[in-house]
Amino acid sequence: MNARERIRTILAGGTPDDRIGMNDTMWSSTIERWHSEGLPEGESAQNHFGVNDFCLLGADYSLMLAEKTLEASADYRIYTDHNGVTCKDHKLPRGWVTYPMEFAIKSRQDWQQYEPHMAFQPARLPANALSCYEQGTSQDQFIAFMSHASFHPVWELIGQENELVMMCENPGLVRDMADRIADVVIENYEELKKLGIEFDGAFLADDMGFRSGTMFSRQMYREIIFPAHKKICDHLNADDSPPILHSDGDIREFIPDIIEAGFKGLHPLEVKAGLDIQDLKSRYGGQLALYGNIDARVMAGTRADIEREISSKIPLAKEGGGYIYHSDHSVPDDVPLENYAYTIELVKEYGGY
Repeated sequence: MNARERIRTILAGGTPDDRIGMNDTMWSSTIERWHSEGLPEGESAQNHFGVNDFCLLGADYSLMLAEKTLEASADYRIYTDHNGVTCKDHKLPRGWVTYPMEFAIKSRQDWQQYEPHMAFQPARLPANALSCYEQGTSQDQFIAFMSHASFHPVWELIGQENELVMMCENPGLVRDMADRIADVVIENYEELKKLGIEFDGAFLADDMGFRSGTMFSRQMYREIIFPAHKKICDHLNADDSPPILHSDGDIREFIPDIIEAGFKGLHPLEVKAGLDIQDLKSRYGGQLALYGNIDARVMAGTRADIEREISSKIPLAKEGGGYIYHSDHSVPDDVPLENYAYTIELVKEYGGY
């Protein structure tokens, strides 16, 4: 069974005939460390360890405004980005960090001025889309359309804190923006298909949780964000492209609505936010593929710590199908190459059928 067949089987509620699905992501600084510890130069960690069942292809959903530098020095840069947001980049010892300073969209009138920039244009599609697709199909990977869904793109336009306030004070505007962005996501999906890309599914990100709970109430989700999620999921499911939702944090309160919206999988199931594969499997097994929940913090510990984490979760998670391995977020740079190699060795051992 190849990766494409395996993931499609899992998302359809079946059990693969060989092993669980496997995919993972790492910090760029983690990859740098691993190259210094023996990971061959020029080889991706995903391919090296076989955690590469997915090939993700996306497109630009922004306003696509021209970026303009306003001020710059050796240590910082102030500019307006592709969404008209005034940002400041600060230089740090290990890279740069970006702080948004001012958002162009503050009202419905502003949105009406900028909304025409959401119209499709060919520049939304990445120049390497076809070559990435051909590489993915040559490896029999699961080809997934990748995008943020609707909540996250709105905060990129107006700011996260501003969006949460506006969901209380002007929910109709946030709902309208989310709905228009859903249209852009669907348009991007269809335009990529016109290039000759055949998708097996979708990976949609909308971070809606903090460590201690959801960012907003379930009622707000139902009234403001759910309609946009359902619009996207209805389109993808009708095209036999089952969607997976990525959300950081504790969004357990939303899971019944996420299932109703049409999502077929949930990722990354953060351990530090209180999500537990045993609880989720007992509640939603058969309704939702579970993707993740392997504590990345444990990977920096002892071999006994790592085996305890894998042996206590993978056998239960794989029972009856419906599970894909992933760290409970990206693998951080305190994880040695040797530890990660041992982690994946155990995942393969415990994850076989």
